[in-house]
Amino acid sequence: MAKKDYYEVLGLKKGASENDIKRAYKRLASKHHPDKNQGSKEAEEKFKEINEAYEVLGDDQKRAAYDQYGHAAFEQGGGAGGFGGGFGGADFGDMFGDIFGDIFGGGGRGRQRVVRGEDLRYDLEITLEEAVKGTTKDIQINTLAHCDSCGGSGAEKGSKVETCPHCHGSGRIRRQQGFFVSESICPTCHGSGKKIEKPCRSCHGEGRVHKKENLSVKIPAGVDTGNQLRLAGKGAAGENGAPAGDLYVVIHVREHNIFERDGNNLYCEVPISFATAALGGEIEVPTLDGRVKLKIPAETQTGKLFRMRGKGVASTRSGYAGDLICRIVVETPVNLTSKQKELLQKLEESLQGKDLSKHAPKSSGFLDGVKKFFDNLGKSDK
Repeated sequence: MAKKDYYEVLGLKKGASENDIKRAYKRLASKHHPDKNQGSKEAEEKFKEINEAYEVLGDDQKRAAYDQYGHAAFEQGGGAGGFGGGFGGADFGDMFGDIFGDIFGGGGRGRQRVVRGEDLRYDLEITLEEAVKGTTKDIQINTLAHCDSCGGSGAEKGSKVETCPHCHGSGRIRRQQGFFVSESICPTCHGSGKKIEKPCRSCHGEGRVHKKENLSVKIPAGVDTGNQLRLAGKGAAGENGAPAGDLYVVIHVREHNIFERDGNNLYCEVPISFATAALGGEIEVPTLDGRVKLKIPAETQTGKLFRMRGKGVASTRSGYAGDLICRIVVETPVNLTSKQKELLQKLEESLQGKDLSKHAPKSSGFLDGVKKFFDNLGKSDK
């Protein structure tokens, strides 16, 4: 089945900016996260699709390759992100060693293959407060670990482990016909390069067993959705006692009830009363460090922005803190009593007439504009 266009998956057009890609990813990942869609296979598949698209488009080099070659740019690598058997399982040093060995004589024959374990991925959801201040999370992963019974050798204790006589320990069989050389996995040892007298009963000769492992992950302050933390050697154990791969913890920051994050800046809407907007005053606004006072000047309108420097998120690279930007929303009073309605009516009457442009310049300008529009419309009809 053909893969969907990565830009289409994120609802973007080719040429979208880095910030557009990140915003689209955060919105879609939050919407389709498995924790919010318990038991939904469709949401789970959509979530994987979104992550795969972001792993490519969120990386400048991968994105450039994708823009030029499409999905074909990653088909040889076993996946765009290198997770779950992608880059982790490939032993490029061994590959090139065999190539040059065939050319110059020698090479990989008689040498047991050492294949590093697969890289693993874990999606971790945290709160905005945890992302800003940093935290430590305990997680549990399903992985392949070296068998404790045999120490990863695949053989019962005391039994002999010999070099496979068929492939001479290389784990592969080469066949040459004229100038052409083909290679396949050894059918005798199944690629292990070993002949085991008595396979381990715990791992059935594999040298690895499935295991649940508990890990403590330190989340640095300032992380954001899409950031990845690499835990070296915490991936799946390698074959034949080879080193383990790495674990990549992918961060997802949960939506906040008050704040919205954009880079290192935080945004929030602050409702104020009609009286405070007209007369001015001092109000309390929330920050991630507690409440602070904000002075509201008289005649403040809806949409006015107030910047509180250094009250945003500290950068993970520079340590520089962004700002908290408060957007004022003048709240219309509701559930008024008869007396309150009467007072407002008197106020409204006092503001009308010749003094409208003085007390309500926007309304006055709008009404003048409307009048001119209809006057011009009437002239054009004649």
